[in-house]
Amino acid sequence: MPRLPMISGDECIAALERLGYKVDRVRGSHAWLVCPGRAPVPVPKHRELGRGILRKIIHIADISDEEFIRLLK
Repeated sequence: MPRLPMISGDECIAALERLGYKVDRVRGSHAWLVCPGRAPVPVPKHRELGRGILRKIIHIADISDEEFIRLLK
């Protein structure tokens, strides 16, 4: 399993948008992303996301770590 990079919430949102997610709403410091046929994903809009939070987002989006890292590029 590759080590996940430290990224911001905005970088995470951009990667998920490449997967087909769209920002549905923003409330406070969290954005909710939706995609037809997939579970909605909450993403904190912080400067730096912890690896545990990032793993949870990847799990909810039902993708592998490798696929997520590929989406970051």
